[in-house]
Amino acid sequence: MTLLRRFPVLVAATALTATTLTAVAVPQLLPTASASTYALQGWATQGGGTTGGGSAAAVTVTTASALISNMQAGGARVIRVSGTIALSGMNKVAANKTIIGVGSGATITGGGLNVANVSNVIIRNVNFRDWDDDAVNVQYSTRVWVDHNNFSHGYDGAVDVKRASDYVTVSWNKFSNHDKVGLVGHSDDNGAEDRGKLRVTYYANWFDGTTQRHPRVRFGNPVHVFNNYYRGNSGYGVASTCNAGVYVERNYFESVSHTVVAQTGDSPEGNVKLLNNYLVGSGTPVSRNAASVAAIPYSYTVDAAENVKSIVTGGAGTGKI
Repeated sequence: MTLLRRFPVLVAATALTATTLTAVAVPQLLPTASASTYALQGWATQGGGTTGGGSAAAVTVTTASALISNMQAGGARVIRVSGTIALSGMNKVAANKTIIGVGSGATITGGGLNVANVSNVIIRNVNFRDWDDDAVNVQYSTRVWVDHNNFSHGYDGAVDVKRASDYVTVSWNKFSNHDKVGLVGHSDDNGAEDRGKLRVTYYANWFDGTTQRHPRVRFGNPVHVFNNYYRGNSGYGVASTCNAGVYVERNYFESVSHTVVAQTGDSPEGNVKLLNNYLVGSGTPVSRNAASVAAIPYSYTVDAAENVKSIVTGGAGTGKI
C-alpha cells in the first residue's frame, strides 16, 4: 500500500486510552494537516473508476417529477438539484448519473435514492432528511461515490451498501440526529453473494451524535475507515462482523464508549486492524485477527488523527464543494 502524503515529517505517534493521552516514542511518517483532499479516494477509484455523468451537459431540476425522470433516463446525465424536493419511497437511479445539489440548501426529503443493479453513480452536496425507508440504498451496484451530503432525521439507513455491491466510497458527509447510519451487508445469511465484494471506503465523515453503524460491516474485506470524526455516538462507532476485515485508521473518537467492536447483535465476530486512532474520553478500540484484514490496494492521502476533528468539521457536509 502506498500513501500519498504532502510534506511528511517524522513525528512521535500518540497512544491513547479512554481517558488519558500518553506520548510514546513510536516513529511514524505522518502528513501535515494540509494533506486532506476533496478529490475522490478509496474503493470507488477502482474497477475502472467512478465518473457519474462525467462531462454531460447539466440539467437543473426543482420538482420530484423532473428529478425522477432525469435520474431514471438512459445515458450519462449531470442532474443539479435546486431547492427542496419531496419524494416518497425509494426512487431508482440509473447508471452513469451525477446527482449534485446547488449551493448549500438543496434538499431531498421524505424518500430516498435506490442505486440498484447499476454502476457509475455520484451523489453529492444534497441534504437528506426525514426519509421513510433509506436515504441512499446501494445494492447489486458498483462504482458509487456518496460525498459532501448531510443526513438527518431519517427512518432506516442513511447510506446502506449491500447485496454484492462493490467499489463504493462514502466521504465528507455529515450524519446527525439519526440512529442507523450505514450497513455494509444486510444479512448474516448473504455470504454467498457478499464474500469477495462489499469493499467500501469511509473517509472524512462527521458522525455527530448518531447512534450506530458507522459502519456495521458483514463479509467485506477490506473495508477502509480512515480520518473520520466520531462524536458522542451512543451505541458504537465501527462494528466488524461475519468474518469481515475492517481497517480502522487515524480516526478521531470523542466521547464514544464503544469505539470499535468485533461483534454486535447476533452476528458472529469479524476482524479488525487498527492504526493510530485518536481517543478523547472514549473506550479502547477492539483489534481482532489484524493479519486477516486484506491490504488496501489504492493510494490515498491521510492526515494525522489528532488533526481530523478540525479538518472534518470544517469540510464535511453541504456547501463545501
